[in-house]
Amino acid sequence: MTRVVVNSTPLIALSITGRLHLLKAIFDEVIVPASVYKEIVLHGRGRPGADEVEKADWILVKEPKEKPSLPPALLGLDPGELDVIQLAQELQADWVLIDEKLGRKTADALGLRVKGTLGVLLIAYQAGLLSREEAEEAVEALAKSSVRVSPRLVQWFKAQLAAERDP
Repeated sequence: MTRVVVNSTPLIALSITGRLHLLKAIFDEVIVPASVYKEIVLHGRGRPGADEVEKADWILVKEPKEKPSLPPALLGLDPGELDVIQLAQELQADWVLIDEKLGRKTADALGLRVKGTLGVLLIAYQAGLLSREEAEEAVEALAKSSVRVSPRLVQWFKAQLAAERDP
């Protein structure tokens, strides 16, 4: 069983591209901390991702059992990122999905396996869940959206797709 704990940006980004369902197709268990769910669905009502995440009945919403002794801001993380990392450790998740650089570095430093939105799209392409064109369209849609995607990451993604095609 493959278990993933997901932060807000990948949920919003995949919703923007119309591909939130890929999480269910790739992972057996998709878990979102309650703080992240509230951030997207309650506080983000009317914004990208809110309706999609709320309707995704396959997403498990959980609260970490432990709260870190240091405030998230002191670590430079937002509460959702900290909850994702904490929950992933508690549940011994196979993967953590975080797009923000500091959150990724922190999760990685703690020994968690980290992917981001583009990593999910790449896995979906490799698994035959997306065509190359669909994968490229998804990244282009993200680049034009409110989600920040660096041109360097877009180049990396396209190079990965090309490498997959030409082994």
